[in-house]
Amino acid sequence: MAHAAPASPTTSMPGRRPDVFGPRVHLAVKIGLPLVLGLTYGYWAAAIRRDAGPITGWNLLFGFVTALVFAAVFAAVCALAPQLPRELHALCWFVFSGCAAGFLYSQSGASVYSSAGLGLVVGASVLAMVFYRYYTHEDAQGRRIG
Repeated sequence: MAHAAPASPTTSMPGRRPDVFGPRVHLAVKIGLPLVLGLTYGYWAAAIRRDAGPITGWNLLFGFVTALVFAAVFAAVCALAPQLPRELHALCWFVFSGCAAGFLYSQSGASVYSSAGLGLVVGASVLAMVFYRYYTHEDAQGRRIG
């Protein structure tokens, strides 16, 4: 008669998934993700503002400053928002994503009202998505489950 092999203590902990990446990978992602997303966002904003014209020094400066600000705010939201209750955590992502989308749209020459409206729509969508995720992955006291 066959029996199941005993599980090791690290794999039998209920509610916890194993961490398959080491600390160096987590550090690389913590530094690299804001950097890569910031450079992508800065390039995108500079390309929209340039509007198929020539690449100038001011356009490059605008792209790099935009990338720096985006990366800094993204890193701050990633570091500070998880320490907040789920409602404020979701609100941080609402504000960040709405401002980022509205700013990009405003670079195309759109009006302030349409940029703000698009920012609100994108932010509300992100708010609904992340609040649902945090609500379904935390207990009543706000502790993460699994």
